[in-house]
Amino acid sequence: MTLTTILPSLRRSIPDPFVPDRWPAHTHLSTTDVIVDDVPMLRLAEQCGTPCVHSAAAVIPGTGGCPSPAALTSVVVMAVVAARSGEDGHHLTLDACLSDVEPCWWELRLIGRASTTHTVSFRIGSEAGIEQRVLLPRDLAPGDLLAVPCRGEVAQSVGSASGFIQNGE
Repeated sequence: MTLTTILPSLRRSIPDPFVPDRWPAHTHLSTTDVIVDDVPMLRLAEQCGTPCVHSAAAVIPGTGGCPSPAALTSVVVMAVVAARSGEDGHHLTLDACLSDVEPCWWELRLIGRASTTHTVSFRIGSEAGIEQRVLLPRDLAPGDLLAVPCRGEVAQSVGSASGFIQNGE
C-alpha cells in the first residue's frame, strides 16, 4: 500500500509510484502526466486525438533504466467515452481495444488531472472474454484520459470503443 493509496489527496503533490521497468526508457511522471523521452502523453493526445500510441526503447529489466538497443515498449493513451452505473457495477467504455496487445494493466493510470478520490478495484473486460483487475480512482468520468504501457510496438490503430471496465466488487 502506498501513501497515495492511503491519502489520495497527496496525488496533488506527488505522483503515484510506478515500476520503471514496465515503461519505456526515460519515462518520468508528474502528478497529472506521463512523460516519455520528453514527450508529454497529454500533449500527444491533444495533437493526435485518442487512442494514440508512443513507442520508445524498452528498459532492460534490473538495470535501473538502461534502454534496450532492440526492444520497444509502447504507451497507449485512451479516453473514457461513457460511464454508467448498473446493478452489476460501474461500466466505462474506452475508445481503444487492447485485446491484441500486451498491456501492463497494473500500471494503468489516470492522466490529465490528479484525482483525490480513493481507488477501487475495476474489472476490465474485452470482447474476447478476457478480464483483468485494476485499481483506478472511483471518480472516472467521460473525457478522462488513461495511459498504459504495453510490451513491444503497438500499431497506431488500437481499435475503437469496444471494451468496458466494470467495478469488480
